[in-house]
Amino acid sequence: MGPRIGLTGGIGSGKSEVGKVFAELGAYLIDADVLAREAVAPGTPGLKQICERWPRVCRGDGTLDREALAGIVFANPADRAELIGIVHPYVREKMLERQRGARPDQVVVFEVPLLFEGGSYREMDANILVVAPRERRIERVMNRTGWSHEQVVQRMAAQIHPEDALKLATFVIDNNGSLEDLRAKTVQLFEQLRNLPAATA
Repeated sequence: MGPRIGLTGGIGSGKSEVGKVFAELGAYLIDADVLAREAVAPGTPGLKQICERWPRVCRGDGTLDREALAGIVFANPADRAELIGIVHPYVREKMLERQRGARPDQVVVFEVPLLFEGGSYREMDANILVVAPRERRIERVMNRTGWSHEQVVQRMAAQIHPEDALKLATFVIDNNGSLEDLRAKTVQLFEQLRNLPAATA
C-alpha cells in the first residue's frame, strides 16, 4: 500500500477542493463525510441509535433532520461527543475497509474533518492541514450554505483551534488566494507525497 495521508481543515478552509485535486492527480480519496452520511442513512443501526437518543431529529419518513440534529450537537459539547461516539466506529471501519481498494503504489488520502480531534492522525504516514483566513472561511460557508454568521462561528468553535492543529500537521496548505493558487500548491505537495515511504500495513 502507498503512503496514507490524512487531510483536514476547519470548515470553509478549502480541504474538499484540495481532496478533489488530489483525486484528479491519481490519489485514492476516502471521504469521511460521505461515510458519516452512510452511517445515518435510513434503516441503519446508526440512525436507530440517534432516533432513540434524540427522537425529534427523526422524520416520519425514516430520514434524519440534519439541521435539527446540528442545532442540538453544536450547542452542547456533551451531545456532540455522544453523536461522534455513535458515528465514528462505523466511519473508522469503512475507512479501513475501503483503503484495500487502492493500488499498491497509490497514495491514499483520508479526508477527515475531525482528523486531529478523533486521533486518526496517529495512524497516518503524514497529515495535511488546509488553513485560510477566518473571515474568508466564514464568508465561504455563509455563501455555500445560507447559514447565518452566528451558525458558522458556532461550528468553527466546535473544531480544534487552528494553532493546536498546526502543531500536529506534517504539511500545511495556506488557502489565502485564488482557486488556481490552491491547485498549484496542491499539485506541488502531491509530488512530495508520492515520494513518501509506503505504509507497512
